[in-house]
Amino acid sequence: MITREIESLIKEYSQQFRSLLVVGPRQTGKTTLVKKVFSNKPYVSLENPDERLLAENDPRAFLNRFPKGAILDEVQRTPLIFNYLQEIIDNSNEDGLFILTGSNNLLLQSNISQSLAGRVGIIDLLPLTFQEIEKFGKSNFSLNELIFKGSYPEIYDKNRNPTLWYPAYIRTYVERDVRLIKNIENTLLFTKFLKLCAGRVGQQVNVSALSNECGIDVKTVNSWLSILESTYVIKLLQPYFKSFNKRVVKAPKLYFYDTGLACSLLSIKNTNELSFSHFRGSLVENFIVMELVKKMKNKVSSNSIFYWRDNNGVEVDILIDDGNKLLPIEIKSAQTFNNDFLANIKKFNSYSNVDSGWIIYDGTLEFEAENGIVVKNWRNAII
Repeated sequence: MITREIESLIKEYSQQFRSLLVVGPRQTGKTTLVKKVFSNKPYVSLENPDERLLAENDPRAFLNRFPKGAILDEVQRTPLIFNYLQEIIDNSNEDGLFILTGSNNLLLQSNISQSLAGRVGIIDLLPLTFQEIEKFGKSNFSLNELIFKGSYPEIYDKNRNPTLWYPAYIRTYVERDVRLIKNIENTLLFTKFLKLCAGRVGQQVNVSALSNECGIDVKTVNSWLSILESTYVIKLLQPYFKSFNKRVVKAPKLYFYDTGLACSLLSIKNTNELSFSHFRGSLVENFIVMELVKKMKNKVSSNSIFYWRDNNGVEVDILIDDGNKLLPIEIKSAQTFNNDFLANIKKFNSYSNVDSGWIIYDGTLEFEAENGIVVKNWRNAII
């Protein structure tokens, strides 16, 4: 069992809040992690039908079994329990009393905002970072290998075959998690929608195009995108809000939290196919974006991440805003540097008076190109 980067943060939160909620995609190791950190607490899975039935029918009796608190796994399955948790937590002075986990941010957030606001610390546990993957004993993964295999712990811990593991994951996700949020009868159509989203990795969300291609109305497209986002399948990266006197686009860009899942949906069967796929550039961008997002989540960074694009097509893949300055970043899948890589950052910097930037690429040579723009290998850029 490896040590997750977020482990120290979980311990700190448990000493600062009366209850702790760990949320994230299925199979990211939430249960393993909280059982390791809070090994002295009793563990209950609300996926267990008997436990769930008791929690639904008599929440008070269910919670009274744990006077010193407990780990309640997949707590979104019993939303009624939050009202009773509020009373117990309010009457206790103990921090870290109940440790909750869940795979559905939408249902959990709505219940918490009503019942446990200010009483619970919330932590996102996302798939493995590149550095965590290296802890499994292999440190020479190529970029293509990492993108194809994805970042779910079981892939590395159990040495699973991605071409078998991800289709099973997708089927379980559609048939269980999606039905829990919204009873979508046509799961085949929803799976088609999921695949269409995978084909738009790194692109601006075009609701009308998705509506036309999937044969559903715009309202349903927005509803399904919300489901995918709340269950940590996709991340919608918002555009930067300052225009710098330019007309800027306002649609978010679509990324998958896990590139292995995206590869499976795109029917990419091995790293060789990935090498020649016209999706490779977008998947490289997706991988780097999500590595930066995971780093920020694991450190509870105050930095914010955006992208920027004006109506003339000048786009910067990533803008990191630390509150005082902006860092524009361009991501390239090539192994050889080209001066053309600098063009968009130089244009953005001329609009915004920023005097720095990064080019992240698959090459090994690192140097400062010009005007404060640094060229970095992806491994060093995501540490």
